[in-house]
Amino acid sequence: MPRPALRPDPRPRRRLATALVLLTALAGALDLAGAPGPGAVRAVGGTVLGPLERVLSHGTSAPPSAAGEALEAATDAELDRAQGVRAAAYARLVAAPETRGRQFVAARVVAVGRVGAAGPERVTIDAGTRDGVRADTAVVSADGLVGRVVSVSPWTADVLLLGAADLTVAVRVAPSGVLGSVGSGAQGSRRRPATQLDLSAVQRGRLTRGAAVTTLGGLDGGPFPPGLRVGTVADVDTDPAQLVPGASVTPSADLAALDVVGVLVGTARTTPRAPATGTATGPAGAGAGAGTAG
Repeated sequence: MPRPALRPDPRPRRRLATALVLLTALAGALDLAGAPGPGAVRAVGGTVLGPLERVLSHGTSAPPSAAGEALEAATDAELDRAQGVRAAAYARLVAAPETRGRQFVAARVVAVGRVGAAGPERVTIDAGTRDGVRADTAVVSADGLVGRVVSVSPWTADVLLLGAADLTVAVRVAPSGVLGSVGSGAQGSRRRPATQLDLSAVQRGRLTRGAAVTTLGGLDGGPFPPGLRVGTVADVDTDPAQLVPGASVTPSADLAALDVVGVLVGTARTTPRAPATGTATGPAGAGAGAGTAG
């Protein structure tokens, strides 16, 4: 009579998962308690726990039971489905305007960190310095801007999400071109709905519902290159006492259901602008003629 095939013992993986949970809880407790060097705590935690998070995020062993055959088949089917979903999500990310023509590192969200009144404010992704990820770089999904990298370990990185209390993004609103900034909708005097961001304009102009809000960019590049989709104007403030307009913004990306994301790397300008040329007209050389600019 043939001997039954031996199944892998799941106990070591369970012990590994238990250790991961305990170490994560300890690191979080030290951080919340104001222990010296919380950044160092996160860095050490990312270095030690990062490989474990990668291993555990790829699934668990089948239970060693006689009735486990059907469960194993169902689990395999579910894993195949999940891999197909992630492949489709990666294909969407590659085709997104945010990654088109830009270098990026694809990653998966493996943990949720700080959670605020409006939802998650920080997540951990399974890519780090070993993959070319650096701090202060933009993170996007197939639907638009997600946030920026705030800390990195060799295996993982922490991402501060749009809507977090300590993240503000300079933006431009179409089609008027009004400049402003987008931040947490739960902060300040104008309380927004939980899923909305707060837009504060820095100049007079017209804001309309449904208008596209994109990143402004900066002279030094900064973490956010220009033109990344941030969201759309959901509602415009009507307070006549406001010197400049304000509005609520619906984020382009679903920040509560993130899976496959991309970290933008190498976004600095590589092709210099062509010099502009023109013909002076009018008194004292006022005016400018046609020219070219990159």
